[in-house]
Amino acid sequence: MTVLPDDGLSLAAEFPDATHEQWQRLVEGVLRKSGKEVSGEAAEDALSTKLEDGLTTRPLYTAPATAEDTGPDGDEGVPGSPGSAASAASSAFAAFPGFAPFVRGGRPEGNAATGWDVRQRLLGTDPVRVNEAVLADLENGVTSLWLTVGAGGLPVDALPRALAGVYLDLAPVSLDAGAEYADAARALLRLYAEREVAPSAARASLGADPLGHEARTGERLDPAEAVELARTAAADWPGVRALTADALPYHEAGGSAGQELGLSLATGVAYLRALTEGGLGIEAALGQLEFRYAATADQFLTIAKFRAARRLWARVAEACGATEAGAQHQHAVTSPVMMTRRDPWVNMLRTTVACMAAGVGGADSVTVLPFDHELGLPDAFARRIARNTSTILLEESHLARVIDPAGGSYYVEQLTDELAHAAWEFFQTIEKSGGLAAALRSGLVADRLAATWAERSAKLAKRREPITGVSEFPLLSEKPVVREPAPPLPTGGLPRVRRDEAYEALRARSDAHLAATGARPRIFLAALGPAAAHTARATFASNLFQSGGVTPVHDPVSVDPQSAAAAYAASGADGMAVLCSSDALYEEQAEAVSAALRAAGATTVFLAGRPGTAGQAADEYVFAGCDAVAVLSSVLDRMGVAS
Repeated sequence: MTVLPDDGLSLAAEFPDATHEQWQRLVEGVLRKSGKEVSGEAAEDALSTKLEDGLTTRPLYTAPATAEDTGPDGDEGVPGSPGSAASAASSAFAAFPGFAPFVRGGRPEGNAATGWDVRQRLLGTDPVRVNEAVLADLENGVTSLWLTVGAGGLPVDALPRALAGVYLDLAPVSLDAGAEYADAARALLRLYAEREVAPSAARASLGADPLGHEARTGERLDPAEAVELARTAAADWPGVRALTADALPYHEAGGSAGQELGLSLATGVAYLRALTEGGLGIEAALGQLEFRYAATADQFLTIAKFRAARRLWARVAEACGATEAGAQHQHAVTSPVMMTRRDPWVNMLRTTVACMAAGVGGADSVTVLPFDHELGLPDAFARRIARNTSTILLEESHLARVIDPAGGSYYVEQLTDELAHAAWEFFQTIEKSGGLAAALRSGLVADRLAATWAERSAKLAKRREPITGVSEFPLLSEKPVVREPAPPLPTGGLPRVRRDEAYEALRARSDAHLAATGARPRIFLAALGPAAAHTARATFASNLFQSGGVTPVHDPVSVDPQSAAAAYAASGADGMAVLCSSDALYEEQAEAVSAALRAAGATTVFLAGRPGTAGQAADEYVFAGCDAVAVLSSVLDRMGVAS
């Protein structure tokens, strides 16, 4: 009988341990049934997924064999940075929440006592309406406020009216004021004084972020005022943080998780230099920073990102001689990049997964963007759903009851480790270029982010990264959700990208065609044989063309060489048809049906299948992995749909 350690379970002690090789052989058998002849590591590679930053997720992660490899600890490395999967996993058990390197949490108690801070974002320029929204949110579960002030938001002098009736000693306020950060910060501090809020009771993030503003707009700001705000906060307001290292501009420009982390580190280091040169000690300077990251629907990557961010910042603090003060204060925001304008209701699912991942990853504050965020100003229902997402996860799912619930997962630990290394490498690249300000102005940051987004755009175009309700399972008949326009966003710096942008452009062309002619462009689905033979490919083709705003006409259910011409003529199709069936039926009927369709007026015949199928029957092919955006754009062009 196998003897297990005292802290292990003995339920399976009488069974022999399964080996990695045994698992691989079982996988080989499954893959062989699907037509893939692979063996050994190739079988494992077939089930692996390549991520950005050169990362790969494997199908199986196992317990560490050793914890002796500690990796680099010098200035070029990440603290306690394991160089192997083994030590990556084992390091989770050696660290404790609230202690350096803070991978498992910035505080010993984590969020277990009160849950994470539920921070609601408030947009709008009318202080009366903003105040109504503020009070409704605070009465219904929100625990802090994120206000947009200055250009595109509340006038600075309207801040007192917008916060009327708010107990400022109980409700922390976070400001986002762009170039007007100094005026907005002073207005908030004056408001605290006027309402006699004790300095020890005030909790706020003043939102000074000169580098983030430059990334957004290209406008350079003097950091001197940010340093002065930090000096004031450190001296008089112990619960106030003056600066925000906002990584959202880089995420929204198409950056990867590693690039987002690396640029946030570069931002934080630049601010530390400015603060210490301005007279603050390193521990006081560290206490003036808050970090803002995007949380996406890739739950495990998001969990790893927040854990890796704390570990990386702890390395910076250690290098500065302040190990115990290196706990990073984190604000998570559900990703604007993943939000869609079509079928926006699906955004509720995306933001729920992102919120869960941020909470599990240990974020201190979480903002769930309303599902209609990309459509304009959110309505009361959307704000309610946003705040209730955190409430349900905290109060019903008890998500914060366990500190670092992902800790000890071999997969999460290794992903955290690999992401930390990728981010640290990019951070070093930025530092070697002269720091973040120089990297922004030289175009280095823009070029790197653009390259990453180009690669991801190719995956989106080929639907390798599907978007539910947009590139997959679109519903052309759905009525659009209309909202009051939001204030314009600042521009002039890095671009803002969205996952749905290419498909949104196609759908906009279709909408304009519908408005002008009373109908959307149409394509005829020529399905051959019984439903069992054509349903899979007909469904695929229907989804594909609808994602570009083209209505598929699948009537009658099936055609043959004798009925195809009449069916096409009755469909109202705009010169195009697509054959859908099995390879066997393509061989029997495709050429004859294609000829009948052309005789009836079809100028282009597609075939749902791999190129070369059915000889000369098709002009073009559509298949899983084809460039859907290119195909659909070409189809709309040939149908005469204006761009």
